[in-house]
Amino acid sequence: TINDETVELLQPYFNMEDYTLEYGKKVCGNVAGLLSWTQAMAIFYGVNREVLPLKANLAKQEGYLRIANAELAKAQEALDEKQAELDKVQAKFDAAMKEKMDLLNDAETCRRKMQAASALIDGLSGEKIRWTQQSKEFKSRINRLVGDVLLCTGFLSYCGPFNQTFRKLLLKDLWEAEMRARKIPFSENLNLISMLVDPPTLSEWNLQGLPGDDLSIQNGIIVTKATRYPLLVDPQAQGKAWIKKKEEDNELQVSSV
Repeated sequence: TINDETVELLQPYFNMEDYTLEYGKKVCGNVAGLLSWTQAMAIFYGVNREVLPLKANLAKQEGYLRIANAELAKAQEALDEKQAELDKVQAKFDAAMKEKMDLLNDAETCRRKMQAASALIDGLSGEKIRWTQQSKEFKSRINRLVGDVLLCTGFLSYCGPFNQTFRKLLLKDLWEAEMRARKIPFSENLNLISMLVDPPTLSEWNLQGLPGDDLSIQNGIIVTKATRYPLLVDPQAQGKAWIKKKEEDNELQVSSV
């Protein structure tokens, strides 16, 4: 019930010199208590006049805070739900990106294979003509094979004792003429060396000391492929050195008898 008017009416009393607790005690203890109480109420009213609006505002702001906290809790709950949805979508996105990268890698691998296959096809297309020609040549060689084998076997069986001139006489002038007369197909200008021995064997013979001329190679063919024991007339000892080198792993025994 205290108001501004009440406090204002009390001010003249508060300003009196004898309106104090000490003077009141001199008169009467109850009077001193009442005097002190009126001063305290006036002070309390002044303080409370400033505090009450603050309390009201505090209560109001606390209400706002509760509402804001409730809204924050709802917003946080919604955020958590959205975050969970985002995590699921992110996982799907990551899986899709991984699948995309796998597909891109597979596509790149397939593209490289296609390029390699295209290059191989382009390279093989140029071989088609050569293969076709070789196929025709193979058919022709098959037809001539009987005559070629006959010349090679004749060379191995009968040409060993003779020199290069007489070997050529037998092959070209006698045997080929006889085969033409009997209409036996054979290869013109037959290369006996390429027919009877392969290039790696020739290289090995050369490393073993056999000379690289045609006569020496023909002699080496006769030595290695003929069924008869060969007789080598070897004044320069090249054939002897070659045979010893060739057969050293087989423990060849050499006799001077």
